[in-house]
Amino acid sequence: MTRNLTPELLDSLPADDPAALHSRRDLRWINAAMGNHRWFARTLPRLLRQGERALELGAGTGELVAKLNARGVAIDGLDRAPAPLPWPATRAWHQHDLRTFTGFARYDAVIGNLIFHHLDDGELAQFGARLSRAVRVIVASEPTRSPRSQRLIAFAGRALGASHVTLHDAHVSIAAGFRGEELPRHLGLDPAVWSIECSETFLGAYRLIAVRRGPAVALS
Repeated sequence: MTRNLTPELLDSLPADDPAALHSRRDLRWINAAMGNHRWFARTLPRLLRQGERALELGAGTGELVAKLNARGVAIDGLDRAPAPLPWPATRAWHQHDLRTFTGFARYDAVIGNLIFHHLDDGELAQFGARLSRAVRVIVASEPTRSPRSQRLIAFAGRALGASHVTLHDAHVSIAAGFRGEELPRHLGLDPAVWSIECSETFLGAYRLIAVRRGPAVALS
């Protein structure tokens, strides 16, 4: 199954469109079913050193930032949309496109939840080159690219009353997802420089943990 990018319907809808609101509600159960937020909450804190700061790419509703903040992680948000309300006064929100954002050097770690698959191979290479010069830790959860994942989300989505936007976007997101070592390879992460761990879950999550080499850090 070749990686293929197709525009997602949610990206073209106004934020207050009923179909967009329905789709964002659907994304909550998708994240819950895949265990994405729980995985970040288990994974990120142990990778950060005392005083280090993290940035979530495509932070959206800010729910993941809030959960990590509650665990003591100093994490800010980056998204093309304005900051969600409420947003903690102690945390920064960068309303910017990640492709052109210039502030990554202010952070030690970046995380992305269902965001890297929006970039084509060329954009991933350019983005990876910028991250490699700036941060020490990259953590991502993306769709596993497989027909099985597409069948699973189609069945579960219809059973749970997902919107047509969600069903379309989930299908094309999976087609744009990753397998094996693809994501770190597309990002241009050199294994001589980075400790890299990729994994896939039964429910269709593709996970990447990349830590710049130095003092030993346990990935698992």
